[in-house]
Formats: sequence, C-alpha cells, structure tokens
Amino acid sequence: MLAKAETLIEALPYFQRYSGRTFVVKYGGHAMGDPDAAQDFAQDIVLLKAVGINPVVVHGGGPQIGAMLRKMGVESTFVDGLRVTDKQTAEVAEMVLSGAINKEIVGWLAQSGGKALGISGKDGGLVTARKVSRTAKDPDSNIERVVDLGFVGEPETIDTTILETASKAGMIPVVAPIAAGADGHTYNINADTMAGAIAAALGAARLFLLTDVTGVLDKQGTLLTDLTPRDIEQLKADGTISGGMIPKLETCVHAVEGGCEAAVVLDGRVGHAMLLEFFTSRGAGTLIRKAASA
Repeated sequence: MLAKAETLIEALPYFQRYSGRTFVVKYGGHAMGDPDAAQDFAQDIVLLKAVGINPVVVHGGGPQIGAMLRKMGVESTFVDGLRVTDKQTAEVAEMVLSGAINKEIVGWLAQSGGKALGISGKDGGLVTARKVSRTAKDPDSNIERVVDLGFVGEPETIDTTILETASKAGMIPVVAPIAAGADGHTYNINADTMAGAIAAALGAARLFLLTDVTGVLDKQGTLLTDLTPRDIEQLKADGTISGGMIPKLETCVHAVEGGCEAAVVLDGRVGHAMLLEFFTSRGAGTLIRKAASA
C-alpha cells in the first residue's frame, strides 16, 4: 500500500501541471488487436480524463482494412507505406475505420467508465483533406514519375471546434482518420499524420504515438529518451533511424514545430506504457521537443 501511495505522490506534480491541457493519442499497431492491451489502453485514457486532462484518441486500422479487402478479393499495393486507394478501397476503409474500429474503441472506453464520442474527420468540419501524391523512379529510365495514390489524403485545414466542445462536455473524442476534401471526395489519411496535425492545431501538451517498438534506439540498441528536431536530422543522416520510423519522427517534428509542446514515441504493447512515460520520472519512450532557446 505504501508503494502505491508513493506512486501517486510521484504523479501529483504531473497531474497539477497538465490539468486542463490536451493529450492527443494515436492508437494502432498490434496492441489494438490484443484484448488485454486494449483494456489497459482504455483504462489509461479514462484515468487521464478523470484527473482533469483532455485526451483525444486518433486510431489507425491498416491491418483490419487489409483483412477486409482480402475477404473481398481486392489486392492492395503500397507506395512509401501508403496504400494505393481506389474508390472501392476508400469505401472499405471508411466502413472499417469509421464503423467497426471506431465504435469498438468507444465501447472499450465505456467499459472502463468513460464517455466517448466516435467521429471521423468529416464530422463537424474537423478536417478538410487534400490529395496526396508521391513520385517514384522508373526502374528502366531512372526518371521520376508521379504516382497516383487515389483517394489518399493529408490534412489541409483543421477546425477543432467539435473536439473542444466534446472535451468540455466531459467526453473523450475518438477520431477515425477519414476526411472529405474540398472536391467532395472522401480521403483515407495516415493515422500518425492525422494525430500530429490535430495535436498541432490543439496546441496539445503531448502527442503520444503508440507503436510496436520500444522507441528510438541508437546503433547499440539503447533507447534514446530525449531528442530535438536537429538530433533527428543527424540520426537520419548517419543511418541510425530508417524505414518506418522516419515518417513517425517527421510527424512528431511537424507537431512540435506546429504548436504541440512535445511528442512521444513509445511501445503500445507494454501495459500502461503511456502512464509510465508521463506520470513517473523514469519515462518509457522517446520524447521529442524543440530545443530550448539560447
């Protein structure tokens, strides 16, 4: 009992410092499919709300979309980790993300005693999307060509009214990464990108990216606990970070340079990792924030 009391005392300064502030949490990866991890996640989010912090959840669902497409006999192709999305794929993505997954997370939060509101970027004009395009080198001519990703988008504008209204009413917004464009089409948006843009627009105290890795590791496999955007550029240049970690860290950099106080990459498979990172002095992931002014 004494150990529990000491843990609460250790957390007290963090409760006080961030009461009334917003945390944006991107939830995805393999932890999403694990019932025990899902319960831990839901409890963490409800606890944040109970101590006066306003959590906003943005979720992914790539594996679930892929599974549904395979059931329908639709093959997927990827460019730079983004699924090429034709009209049929976009409809499936919206059905899976805004429907099944979104409401499942709302249900988990309700079971843990929270009041959650499931929405997508379409609701309340939250996100207006623009079409994403990528270039790739032709293997024969080595000439760069534009690759049409179909209905893949990125946030162009964000109106946080619906999030702020829900939070003030005691609810926890759960956001599916789907949005309409000015052209009227529906776009699928990478969940990390969506979460980072929302965190910047809200001026969030924290952006948490729950992943399937411990955090950012150096070349010896040791966890790097604190990074600045300049550090990240150096780690990219010397090959310490590569592959899928690069776009995640770029999302963190865009968020902190756009108004979010700090971003954290941490392992969503670890029970209560988010609370360990935030409410203890030890931390559990990699924190990214702008360098202090000289």
